[in-house]
Amino acid sequence: MSSTLPQFRIAQRESTSTELARKMIDYLLSGMLTAGQRIPSERQLSEALGVGRGAIREAIKSLSLLGLVEQRQGDGTYLSRSSSDLLPQVIEWGLLLGEPRIDDLTEARTHLEIILAGLAAERRDEASLGRMQKLIQEMSKPRVDLEHYIECDIAFHLEIANASGNSVLAGVLHTVKSLLRVWTSRVLRAAGETETSLVMHTPILKAIERKDPEAARKAMAAHMERANRRLRATREAGAGAARKTTQKEKAQKEKAR
Repeated sequence: MSSTLPQFRIAQRESTSTELARKMIDYLLSGMLTAGQRIPSERQLSEALGVGRGAIREAIKSLSLLGLVEQRQGDGTYLSRSSSDLLPQVIEWGLLLGEPRIDDLTEARTHLEIILAGLAAERRDEASLGRMQKLIQEMSKPRVDLEHYIECDIAFHLEIANASGNSVLAGVLHTVKSLLRVWTSRVLRAAGETETSLVMHTPILKAIERKDPEAARKAMAAHMERANRRLRATREAGAGAARKTTQKEKAQKEKAR
């Protein structure tokens, strides 16, 4: 059953979709909804809030990219079961909404992961290396389940962060763990395979095994460049689909007049 509709109106100080998304974040994390609960439909939100369905769609797209909601084909939009993992600092940083801010966050992650890989190559111990090796072995299994691959992928990056020996930098990466999971999932699902992803991870492990910081940084930089490029492609594809739907709705309204 859908939840009670939120009671707020959209001011005009900033773009409608941006303010709407901000308000919806407050609503989704207010405690009014439980994890896994369906949120009101686009039509219901549009009528209740007095904004177009195009704006609603764009706001939901942003929230989906951030992992706060899950869109299920033909079954509506649900509050993510992992939304509680999104720490308040992420929202406070103001990096959640809009294409430029998402680009800022992916850029920050790129530089952070490169630094962490270099430090891990310098400082890793045998125990942390063993955990990384085991994760890559799991990812290398024939016909590996996609969800299992994603979990191992995220765990591998977090293990590198832990092996860096810098608790502050590692803590930043752990803070955005939920976002990493969402982005990794989007990229791998769009690709439809895991082999090319594994090819990008293996050189990182080999460099850390050799305790070669420069090689580790280069391997991580190559991995991040490719992952970010594929993430942008999924965003652009989603934006294109949303524009087509909006144009179709406008044409239908004009025809009905």
